[in-house]
Amino acid sequence: MAIIDKALEGKVALVTGASRGIGRSIAIALGRRGAKVIINYAAREDAAREAAAAVEAVGGQAAIAGFDVADAAAVTEAIKALGKEHGGLDILVNNAGVAINGMVMRFTDDQWQKTLAVNLGGAFHCIRAAATLILRAKAAGRIINITSVVGEMGNAGQVGYAASKAGVIGLTMATARELASRGVTCNAIAPGYIATDMTAEHLPEAQRAKLLEQIPLGKIGAADDVGDAAAFLAGPEAGYITGQVLRVNGGMLM
Repeated sequence: MAIIDKALEGKVALVTGASRGIGRSIAIALGRRGAKVIINYAAREDAAREAAAAVEAVGGQAAIAGFDVADAAAVTEAIKALGKEHGGLDILVNNAGVAINGMVMRFTDDQWQKTLAVNLGGAFHCIRAAATLILRAKAAGRIINITSVVGEMGNAGQVGYAASKAGVIGLTMATARELASRGVTCNAIAPGYIATDMTAEHLPEAQRAKLLEQIPLGKIGAADDVGDAAAFLAGPEAGYITGQVLRVNGGMLM
């Protein structure tokens, strides 16, 4: 069931990679709780504007911000400007990511570097740039990193993706320890197999059936499942939770 209270009213949230899929659902879930949500996108401004409209439709405020999370200088400049424009930053959700599949013996240097630059480097760049702003939020400050079930269990053919998402877990725990004394929490969400436009394009029916056999709940997750988990971690109810990985995977990994 979607969270419908306004516990995040007056809070400013930045969600990276929020123009579609899981990021879009996270942005909407935060907006439903009353947050002003900044929709980050890398290329699709039209999709970002549509996501912003969806946030406003559920009672939130929205803005868009185009920058590449893999570009450290661009991230620093953008987040500094966003802090000034919106009067601060309370919540950061690092969702932007790429999935470049390939077996370890055939995975190229360029594929490796791009995967780490976006998935791990992007989260690091955003945390570093936003930390000062989020620390000003004190006990209300929240950092939420989107990792993956494969970051904990691995997956053949996803060596770069699994490694980068495992790195996000380490980044989460170290950041949680560094910021805890100021009341800021940092947690990760590890989705299992979630139905999005991207995944639907790459999953043949036979593979889908095999995948379902690995999920005790017997169904593929929805992007809203992750969105609602993020809305919980961003809220006051999660103020005593930090350095944790919340698994949203239907029991695929326990």
